[in-house]
Amino acid sequence: MKHVWKDERSRRTFVSPTVKKRWPLRVAAAVALIATLGFAAMDFPGIWNAGAQFVSAKSGIPVFIFEEKSFRLGLDLQGGAHLVYEADMSAIPEEDRLSALEGVKDVMEQRVNTFGVAEPVVQTTTTGGTYRIIIELAGVMDVSDAIQQIGETPVLEFKEPEPEAGRELTKEEQTQLVDLQTADREAAQTVLTRARAGEDFTSLIAEKSLAPQNGVLTGITENDYLYGALIEAIKNTWTSPGRVVPQVVEAPEGLTIVKYTQASTITESRLSHILICYEGATGCTTGLPEIEANIKIGELKDQATPENFAELAKQNSTDGSAAGGGDLGWTYPGQMVAPFELGALQTPVGAISDPVKTDFGYHLIYKQEERQATAYDLERIVMKLTDQYDIVPYSPWKNTELSGKHLTRAGVELDPSTGIPHVALQFNEEGADLFGELTSAHVGEPIAIFLDGEVLSSPVVQTAIYGGQAIITGDFTLEEAKTLAQRLNAGALPVPVHLLSQQTVGPTLGAVSLEKSVIAACIGFLLVIIFMISYYRLPGVIAALALALYLFLNLAAYRIFDVTVTLAGITGFVLSLGMAVDANVLIIERLKEELKAGRDHHAATDEAYRRAWPAIRDGNITTLIATGILYWFSSSFIQGFALTLSIGVILSMFTAIIISRIYHKNLTQWPSVTKRSWLFGHRHQP
Repeated sequence: MKHVWKDERSRRTFVSPTVKKRWPLRVAAAVALIATLGFAAMDFPGIWNAGAQFVSAKSGIPVFIFEEKSFRLGLDLQGGAHLVYEADMSAIPEEDRLSALEGVKDVMEQRVNTFGVAEPVVQTTTTGGTYRIIIELAGVMDVSDAIQQIGETPVLEFKEPEPEAGRELTKEEQTQLVDLQTADREAAQTVLTRARAGEDFTSLIAEKSLAPQNGVLTGITENDYLYGALIEAIKNTWTSPGRVVPQVVEAPEGLTIVKYTQASTITESRLSHILICYEGATGCTTGLPEIEANIKIGELKDQATPENFAELAKQNSTDGSAAGGGDLGWTYPGQMVAPFELGALQTPVGAISDPVKTDFGYHLIYKQEERQATAYDLERIVMKLTDQYDIVPYSPWKNTELSGKHLTRAGVELDPSTGIPHVALQFNEEGADLFGELTSAHVGEPIAIFLDGEVLSSPVVQTAIYGGQAIITGDFTLEEAKTLAQRLNAGALPVPVHLLSQQTVGPTLGAVSLEKSVIAACIGFLLVIIFMISYYRLPGVIAALALALYLFLNLAAYRIFDVTVTLAGITGFVLSLGMAVDANVLIIERLKEELKAGRDHHAATDEAYRRAWPAIRDGNITTLIATGILYWFSSSFIQGFALTLSIGVILSMFTAIIISRIYHKNLTQWPSVTKRSWLFGHRHQP
């Protein structure tokens, strides 16, 4: 027995230098806990920001505010439209088909972007000898108006300078303008007569209005720039609710027939504000970090009074109202963004608000006055009123006979002497003649190339070009030249596309799917935590802490790398959670075996991690290989599954091997804990 006790003392003497390392380990553990809380705040910024604003308001100490950016949800969770187009490549040579498909895809992506769709997905597939383009429009339910335009064959045009643009009208043209405007007014008067005779106003809007989608206006006041003339006409003609104004109103948008439906009393406020925007806020170009903007708006709040507010706005505000001392004039409900309106509503007359955060930055709001006003609900028919630009063009470009049908192909070539890329064009015989005439007439002037009404390039003609071959030079990178060539080919090659299928996922169904997925993930996570703690006890608690960091790291990664979260992606996340648990189980089981073998906790911990690592490494690497294959050789939802699973696997290795080890190593510094074997789920063998 003396020999055994002497051996234990010598073992303690051997490991005692490690005790000196307790502080680095404790600091590492504290950092891991703080990181867990930090990533949790990043994942759920609303909760953190509410607490931070409360603390800042009470203590005066500025607290970091996280940007409240929502997760990017996929089509199946947010709802939207899924469109599949097939490109007809029958008229395209085999060697040009892939390039033509990329060009058409690029054009369709440009068209989708013009509709203001957030984060559209446009991708191609060439499986089974077919050439298809898949478009996913998350958050868009009704794309019937867009489908036809998205699927139209790209239009390529060559335009020359318009020398007439912007000139004054001649006397003959002024007479012509008067005649046309007289005809427009007569047409509007005819529609007004029909409306006052009792025809259905909604049907007249659909039949005659230039803007039928905006035929109903609500909450309009006489101070509104666009619609103030309509309110003035109602008041001047003493029109009662439910009746049509007995005259055609000339408004900024055109000749307007107005039906007055109802009125209500609202409160208008005369406001001024100071805006401090920050990097990432809408329309902000200052480059100021958000934390500095938050500090600055707090400092201005301390300085601001009704007397110096205008001067502070001139000196500090980062928007166009600064020149006018931040004056926003009279505003009415619905005119400003919701957080700004709420801040203004809660501010008494003559007072200055607390800092208010919107998508544009941080605001201080000074409410100067309030008054009661009348808001009007209207229906309207907008009709054309010819102006001078319908007679004299305002566009600097005019059409020519040369178009995409004359362009045989475009390609990227390298200058043999400089190696700089340029785009080479080849025209057919008719196009060669037209291009020769066009370039000879405009030497030293630009000729613009338009695709779908947008300027692709406007190179200057150096000399007349005959023979049907030309090059476009410039400071192109290879990628820029390739993109220009693809777009030119998209407009030149006859590649019609046909809509094969259209699927719509309703927002309600998407919300239900998201809610159920989140509930399932939370229940699964809690069950895993309960099992780990109840079965493995203290090592289970450590595993739970590591898994918590793993969870928040995953969610933060989705935000940072803008990962689109889909149902399949949630599946990948849950599966990676299982793998993270598996790594912890391997380590803990190995730790129990080492403790049963008689090792002390320090040596047992090192040995457990050393022996568990090969199994964890090999299992995760094979999973990453499988997810890599899935990602590169599949599309859409399968890629989302592969991506989230890959992120989860990588982070699970980090939390299981690094974070769990830090916590376990800290335990070895607490003999009062390590000697309680029941906390580790084992009994010492006699």
